Amino acid sequence: MAAHERLALRAVAAVLPFRTNEYVIDELIDWAAVPDDPIFRLTFPQPGMLAAADLARMVRLLREDAPEGAVRAAANEIRSRLNPHPAGQVEVNEPLLDGVRLPGLQHKYAETLLIFPRQGQTCHAYCQYCFRWPQFVGEPALKIAMDDMDSTLRYLGAHPEITDVLITGGDPLVMSADVLRRYVEPLLTVPSVQAIRIGTKALSYWPSRFVRDPDADDLLRLFARVAGAGKQLALMAHLTHPRELRPEIVTTAIRRVRDAGAVIRCQAPLIRGINDNADVLVELWRNMTRSGLLPYYLFVERDTGPQQFFAVSLIRAYEMFRDAYSRVSGLARTIRGPVMSAHPGKVCIDGLADIAGERVFVLRYLQARDPRLVGRPFFAHLDPEAIWFTDLKPALGLTGLAPVGTGPA
Repeated sequence: MAAHERLALRAVAAVLPFRTNEYVIDELIDWAAVPDDPIFRLTFPQPGMLAAADLARMVRLLREDAPEGAVRAAANEIRSRLNPHPAGQVEVNEPLLDGVRLPGLQHKYAETLLIFPRQGQTCHAYCQYCFRWPQFVGEPALKIAMDDMDSTLRYLGAHPEITDVLITGGDPLVMSADVLRRYVEPLLTVPSVQAIRIGTKALSYWPSRFVRDPDADDLLRLFARVAGAGKQLALMAHLTHPRELRPEIVTTAIRRVRDAGAVIRCQAPLIRGINDNADVLVELWRNMTRSGLLPYYLFVERDTGPQQFFAVSLIRAYEMFRDAYSRVSGLARTIRGPVMSAHPGKVCIDGLADIAGERVFVLRYLQARDPRLVGRPFFAHLDPEAIWFTDLKPALGLTGLAPVGTGPA
């Protein structure tokens, strides 16, 4: 790699987080195919992730050996323009208990509470597309984190409609089994909580977490305890490319997790230059089902960070999804997509149609802040350039992007 290319990557990494590990480097990346290798693009900074003017600014500061404070100030200014907390994550999703905010919790949908353990707000390696990038840039004001399970339990007691708790990050499985236990075990005492989910990339980036780590057996015993308490444990595994499932240790890790009584559901966004190919999606979903994993969501790249670099158009996302979906068996058709996790809820693109002389997207809320929206179709004008929900305009003379009769979303 030439010196100017290395400097460009350093410039991106000064703004957006970069972290990898020996497993990713040695087992997942095909270095003969770099820079086009999909796992390299998934994990290493790319110059196009910053706007040209921002990249030039950061390169100039690094080339001139500018003071650390000047580099940090420039990086923070650029970050502030990258929509660090999309879809109301802080200002809307953060719940109140007796009029007091509970930072580190999010309650967007009635049935589901998100917990961000303070010790789990990093990952074994970082995906460059990740919408949680503000967790990893070392700016405390941007981080979502908590360690107050007493308030969490009181909040759950006040909200018996919550049946599912998602422990997320970062990656909770960077924590030791003992630390994770502090967050999991109290939830077993809450009758209304039926399922505990753990969002993780560990199957892909550090499968030793379930096999060879010193406390791997302790972790699996904790998983088994959840199942033994009569609650479902769902490992929400982020799997982006079929290569992540190929190493033998991943097969062993999957078997051990399933033997502990956990269900593994798999999700990922559709990312340009990484998995935006129907053949890749078919291979990924087939390999998931063969391994006993449940394909769950195929997301659309969110409106934050380097979205413009990684996003594909909504129409292309739908066409790829439909192509791949038509070529897998019913066991893989548990996958739902393409899905946008937008401010009002999870919006699925169900199809393209001609209605009353207008070409439209057919859309549906799979989940929503307003439960009246869930499951009801609605329409948006088909814009071939649209990459996100806010790019869409109402169709058929309607005034909003919501099912008729439910009010604005």
